[in-house]
Amino acid sequence: MSWGRFVVFFAITAAVTALLHRYVWARLVRDAALPAQWHRVATITIVVLAVFMWSALPLSRILPRPAMSALSLIAFGWLGLLFLLVVLFAAGDVMRLGLALIERVRADAPDPSRRVLLGRAIAAAVGVVATGTAAWGVRTALAQLDVRRHRVPLARLPAGLDGMTIAQLTDVHVGPTIGREFIEQVVARTNALAPDVVVITGDLVDGSVDELREHVAPLAGLKAPLGVYFVTGNHEYYSGVSKWLAELRRLGIRVLRNERVELRRGDAVIDLAGVDDWTAHQFGGGHGRDLPRALAGRDPSRELVLLAHQPKAIVEAAKLGVGLQLSGHTHGGQIFPFNYLVKLQQPYVAGLHKHDDAWIYVSRGTGYWGPPMRVGIPAEIAHLTLVRT
Repeated sequence: MSWGRFVVFFAITAAVTALLHRYVWARLVRDAALPAQWHRVATITIVVLAVFMWSALPLSRILPRPAMSALSLIAFGWLGLLFLLVVLFAAGDVMRLGLALIERVRADAPDPSRRVLLGRAIAAAVGVVATGTAAWGVRTALAQLDVRRHRVPLARLPAGLDGMTIAQLTDVHVGPTIGREFIEQVVARTNALAPDVVVITGDLVDGSVDELREHVAPLAGLKAPLGVYFVTGNHEYYSGVSKWLAELRRLGIRVLRNERVELRRGDAVIDLAGVDDWTAHQFGGGHGRDLPRALAGRDPSRELVLLAHQPKAIVEAAKLGVGLQLSGHTHGGQIFPFNYLVKLQQPYVAGLHKHDDAWIYVSRGTGYWGPPMRVGIPAEIAHLTLVRT
């Protein structure tokens, strides 16, 4: 990403974040008409949290890991709570609007004391519900991973590979708050499924190889007779992609960059292809999604499975004969109702879907990004069984 784009992105996100904090302050502090002392304390707290949230990312790059982890937990935890507060206060505003319309229809005289009472009631209710929901979300994010099992019927699947299984990991986001212990659990749980193939569909890391090498090292223990494969997500490009690809190869993981391999059992064979992330071309260095290159010269009678980090790749993939695409990126929304906003940017948010003649499976993600919480959308390891139609 160019410096110009970065500055624009930073300016827009800073402005949006400031507006969200202003909105929460207005509903939580101003409308509740807090006493002067509490008004001052609450205002300072919200300002400090806003500054703290924005300073966490640059500071996390220079602090030792224990301090970095604590800083990130507080900053990103507040980000998650902020989102919940905004959603709930917006719902409260809809209720207030309804009550105001009723007052107008009934020609009731405005009652300032009643409005203050309503503002305080909404602020108290939203604060309690948002905090409780955030706590539940943290517990969900740290709970044992779900295994999501699906059978995918493929027309070109040879008899010798009927029942072949794929374990998909994605969006783990090893970084300030996810480390080696979590990866050891993921590896053990994945190996217990005894998959034929393991695939990692991007956004594995948030940090440099030097920072996180020891934390991703357990991935070398992944076992699958037909191999372990990886494609880049957008976050690899923020974290030193070239060094990470070399590190993953050192761990015995095959990186697919706009290329394909054969998955063979005896005489039965299908193709597995992988492409760079949708945004990779922005970072130069020869990176960029190129599915036609990956498929050049292939036998079209073979079944084809594609690894592509972002679900939107399915539009081109379906036209080029892909039977199944495996993607992540969306986290399933991670915090309800953010999944509805994700839908504006991706054609599919989670689960198994048919797109024209192709199937696409979008994982909800194996870890989390940002807020260490998942509200109504638990993390997963996908276990897909390919079957003949």
